[in-house]
Amino acid sequence: MARDGLKIAINTQIFSEKGVGGIETVLVGLVHALGRLDGPEEYVLIGPWENPEWLKPYIGPNQKMVRGPRLEFAKRAVAPIRPLLRSIKHLLLRSVGTAPTWPVVQKSDGFYEGLGCGVIYFPSQHFIKCGLPAVYNPHDLQHMHYPDLLSREAVIWREKISRAGCELAHTTVAISNWVKDDIIRQYGVDPARIQVIHWAPPTQIHKPPAKPFADSVLGKYSLAQPFALFPAMTRRHKNHQRLLEAFALLRDRNGLRATLVCTGFQNEFFPVLEQRSNELNLGDQVRFLGMVAPDELRALYQLSDFVVFPTLFEGAGMPVLEAWQDNAPVACSRVTSLPELAGDAALLFDPLSVESIAGAVARMFTDSTLKEDLRRRGSQRLLDFSWERTARQYRAVFRKAAGQRLDDEDRWLLSDKQDIPACESV
Repeated sequence: MARDGLKIAINTQIFSEKGVGGIETVLVGLVHALGRLDGPEEYVLIGPWENPEWLKPYIGPNQKMVRGPRLEFAKRAVAPIRPLLRSIKHLLLRSVGTAPTWPVVQKSDGFYEGLGCGVIYFPSQHFIKCGLPAVYNPHDLQHMHYPDLLSREAVIWREKISRAGCELAHTTVAISNWVKDDIIRQYGVDPARIQVIHWAPPTQIHKPPAKPFADSVLGKYSLAQPFALFPAMTRRHKNHQRLLEAFALLRDRNGLRATLVCTGFQNEFFPVLEQRSNELNLGDQVRFLGMVAPDELRALYQLSDFVVFPTLFEGAGMPVLEAWQDNAPVACSRVTSLPELAGDAALLFDPLSVESIAGAVARMFTDSTLKEDLRRRGSQRLLDFSWERTARQYRAVFRKAAGQRLDDEDRWLLSDKQDIPACESV
């Protein structure tokens, strides 16, 4: 019996901090993988009004792109001054004795229903009420755990939208078992309505760099080996400050003048990190490169002595997978989803302790046997993560949400039997 075709809408109206966030890189990998699957499904990618074809280099023959509503563009255009507008609104409402209201979850005006699709997928925290069965990917509920790291407006918005998405969607996709458990704890969502789907390394779709190119990256950025690599935006929860303090501690107490290379978008918190680095006299030990091209990032993974990932909160932790993709050993935090992801293929440490971070960094720089063991374990662990399997899992979720018949593979992909096994720590 032939399967009926299904059209799936994917909301790719995503631009966070100049379009360089983790959600964007993961979405590129997922769209690319969905475009390579066989089957009768078609995908309608809803691009932002101002740049509807940003995913065009990655789409397949079963995918097409459409321009999203202009209203969404208008909302993004005023985003930089939205806190000011809210403050003005708050003052006006107070002056007439009326309390300000919480943000309202956006409702479709018929645009999304008019695409002729049987299901819609929201791959980021943004969620829109519409007449289609929805699959929602909130990524994580960081605002519930570290509200002090976000603005009050951001916390309120995330709480309103995330809760509505998890409650209203046919299926909520969690990017780790830790996130699934957190959604259940925080929102009381029925576990049967939450599907865990792990991602694969976002850098996997880019060709591995040849040695001459990798060597040219060293020259371009005037880098000398060995160095530790930390790829992350300069958001406060990424924990750059304690990592800087750990490197200073190793120099002053142990005489280890280790080098750290940091990549990633430099947001408004970056000046604080620059100042702290200067206070610790780390100018000749720490380099902040900012954004680098995907092929340069892969080269830096290959060139690094190891990758250090001291984040305080992580729903998935893609740099760990990206490190394994390019044979780099990993030391990372032992919090949130990272032990589940890393298993026995990373050296785990306490990210709240400068002493613990320093101890892990010292071991990684000085213990070659440990690093080779972690490389071997990382290569083995990476076999559990595949964009093709991830895409097939999402497709099975889309079919289920649309009320389509599931085959044996779909049922297996949605069962607990195929879940990524957690391993013992090093």
